[in-house]
Amino acid sequence: MGYLARRPDTFTLRLLLLPLVVAIAVGTYFRFMWTEPHHNIYNWGQGVLAEAISAKAIDFAWRKEGMLKIDEVQPGVARNPDAVKANGDAHAKPVTSNPATLTLAWLYDALEVILSNRGLGWKFGIGIHVPREERSLERNSFLFATLISFVGNYMIFDLLESLIKLVPDVGTPHGGTIFRAELPFFHRYALSTAIHIATGSCILTAFELFYDLITIFAVLLLGSSPSAWPPVLDHPWQSDSLHIFWSKRWHQILREIFFVFGGFFGKVIAGKFGMLFGTFIGSGLYHEFAAYALGRGFDTIVPLFFVLQAPLLLCEKAWYKYTGYRVGGLYGRLWVYFCVIILGQPLSNSWHRRGLGGGLMLPPSLSPARQLIIPCIRHSLNATGTDILEFLVGSA
Repeated sequence: MGYLARRPDTFTLRLLLLPLVVAIAVGTYFRFMWTEPHHNIYNWGQGVLAEAISAKAIDFAWRKEGMLKIDEVQPGVARNPDAVKANGDAHAKPVTSNPATLTLAWLYDALEVILSNRGLGWKFGIGIHVPREERSLERNSFLFATLISFVGNYMIFDLLESLIKLVPDVGTPHGGTIFRAELPFFHRYALSTAIHIATGSCILTAFELFYDLITIFAVLLLGSSPSAWPPVLDHPWQSDSLHIFWSKRWHQILREIFFVFGGFFGKVIAGKFGMLFGTFIGSGLYHEFAAYALGRGFDTIVPLFFVLQAPLLLCEKAWYKYTGYRVGGLYGRLWVYFCVIILGQPLSNSWHRRGLGGGLMLPPSLSPARQLIIPCIRHSLNATGTDILEFLVGSA
């Protein structure tokens, strides 16, 4: 479908293939499942993949002209030979003269449109926020910096995921609530907040981890331009309004998917307000149907959290309209933290109750945290506890 979307006069063929592609993706990834409890997380991954493939296929099929880059009049044909480089130069051709790469130009073209989820350099991505690049764009330096980022994200993800697995019930494949009823009020919600923040941070580092890996593959093996791969996140913890958080600082990888699943229909029905609500409805359904693949039923809490973001964004708009001041600064940041960290805890709880935190995300043999860091911490704590006990006994 990606290949055909980059070829002229394929609209009818793409429409005919669409039902088959969606049926195969959904039928395969939701029908066949991993049966071992600790592998259940892979069922969630399959659900995510099936929905992404389906949305991509729909996007490739319903655009009569195909998937066009900025300043193209038809796939591969620019209106101006000296096309303006925009949105991170994501439409740049391979910067290599390797004959093998040129021979496989069709493969590069297909992979480029499949992997261009944000639409950088493409017409469907016009207006998307592009985080400022902090790495050198010299190829070798860029690859080295991306490799360092990959290693760092791997270590952070491994540590946070390993710590979540230490929480009773939550860290098991069968799952458990993050709100421990046996704990006092303060301790209960301190623990739930810590688990929620660790879960969100795992999601952030996972996106950066896989994005780094794909970036290295594209630049090193496909000859893609480093400027075509700007950062995937823009320091989301620095957001001082929900608008900034969702439209700029949070990742935009799934933006077009949410638009396909809900934003497009919402826009047709009710214009901009419909697109806002439709996009978040599409986001909520996307996340929940993926979690449904865990085999623990459908939970309305997940789509409710995402749908709630639409009226919260309208509250910011109303605040600006009636006060003349935009949400921002310290109070804006506290507002974002309240909406994401406090109101978002039932979302994490829903996922962990269904066993998300207990899945085998990284094999223990490939986990520095479980092989080295956590055992060292336990040894130190045990030694400290023994020293204290000996001191008390000796004093007595």
